[in-house]
Amino acid sequence: MNITDLPFTTTDWATLPPTEHPGITGKAFWRTQRFGPIRVRMVEYTAGYLADHWCQKGHVLLCLQGELQTELEDGRQFTLTPGMSYQVADGAEPHRSSTASGAVLFIVD
Repeated sequence: MNITDLPFTTTDWATLPPTEHPGITGKAFWRTQRFGPIRVRMVEYTAGYLADHWCQKGHVLLCLQGELQTELEDGRQFTLTPGMSYQVADGAEPHRSSTASGAVLFIVD
């Protein structure tokens, strides 16, 4: 990641309106900031959320609350709890998220 032309900025995530993104089950609510080509999000998944697609976008993702299940298309599965993160490159390993209990994530992509 090459971060250029970005002055010091603060974000009060609670003031950003959420956008709703339904999954196969459950919903995701994104609060999004864009800084040039960089997208930064605070994402809340409702209990029972299952993503409706295999994502191929690269991310740096940090679990803040709850528990997140991440499945790779090759069948591997990972569980993230608060304080854990994952990192994946664009087009590297298709992945999708789910959560039984809900989760809050901080994502940079």
